[in-house]
Amino acid sequence: MGEQGSDGGRKTAKAAKTAAAGAPAAAREAASASGKRAAPAKEAAAGKKATPGKKAASAPARKAASSKKAPAAKKAPAKKPAPLKKAPAPKKQLVAPKKATASVPAAPAKTVAAHPRGESRTALVRRARRINRELAEVYPYAHPELDFDNPFQLVVATVLSAQTTDLRVNQTTPALFAKYPTPEDLAAADPEEVEEILRPTGFFRAKTKSVIGLSKALVEQFGGEVPGRLEDLVKLPGVGRKTAFVVLGNAFGRPGITVDTHFQRLVRRWKWTDETDPDKIEAAVGALFPKSDWTDLSHHVIWHGRRICHARKPACGACPIAPLCPAYGEGETDPEKARKLLKYEKAGQPGQRLKPPQAYLDAGGRAAPPLGAG
Repeated sequence: MGEQGSDGGRKTAKAAKTAAAGAPAAAREAASASGKRAAPAKEAAAGKKATPGKKAASAPARKAASSKKAPAAKKAPAKKPAPLKKAPAPKKQLVAPKKATASVPAAPAKTVAAHPRGESRTALVRRARRINRELAEVYPYAHPELDFDNPFQLVVATVLSAQTTDLRVNQTTPALFAKYPTPEDLAAADPEEVEEILRPTGFFRAKTKSVIGLSKALVEQFGGEVPGRLEDLVKLPGVGRKTAFVVLGNAFGRPGITVDTHFQRLVRRWKWTDETDPDKIEAAVGALFPKSDWTDLSHHVIWHGRRICHARKPACGACPIAPLCPAYGEGETDPEKARKLLKYEKAGQPGQRLKPPQAYLDAGGRAAPPLGAG
């Protein structure tokens, strides 16, 4: 019994050991089998766990990225020195005009011409007024260049001066006023007879219609008297703002700017304005001067345009205001050649009036000859 028990015990023990040994093997196989099945689950679990891990890791990554970007931000100022190094280049470009301006005094006429459009409003006003002062010294005897004894004669002569010279008008009006001395006389005149007298002035038919029409208007609306107001004058046939200001300024002593072809040409050459419409030119130039200067300013500019600053060949070399003129060089700059371009008293020739003021004669001016005298 004991041997059997012991032998049986041995067998039992061996079986237990075998079972014990087999159990791990079975467990291993089961584990390996379950491991293969559980692998995806583990991977999924690992993936799920890895996600927060990545998030956790992304925070440092961001910190690392931010720490990497931080130097980039710090390097941004380092890129700014590049433009700062290039900054001197524009400064050099700005210096060039200054040097050029400094060298301009060698040619005084171009001092203002360097940047006429860039000058300030104050500079423009000062330059314009200085030009007027200079012209006042050159033409101290400037006056209206139409012969007249009263406002009626002046308004008629001014209407006739369109598209012709004041000299031709002055040579024609003596015969006209001798035959028709008053508005009443001219209003009742035979148009054909008036046309024959006005033929030398050109456009004589249209001018005849205008002077007879304005004479009738003076008789019917103003009692045969020339009105002294702008709004009344411009209602007369053939009378515009230019004619009205000639009459107001020279017959009534009321300031006005006369914008004729000479005036328009010169103020644009001098860059006082770029306007081309006469009314706008009048407003632009009038804003540069006190109203009391307007009438004399008109005489100075017109006289200069007729004698020196001509339309086709301005005598730049003989111009007294060349240093102030942005258009210097458009005409003849050689002094000797420029002097040959001067007209009227500046060239030793007669003026435009048959009966000029005494101040003009005292200054060396010469009266114009009558029609047909030469």
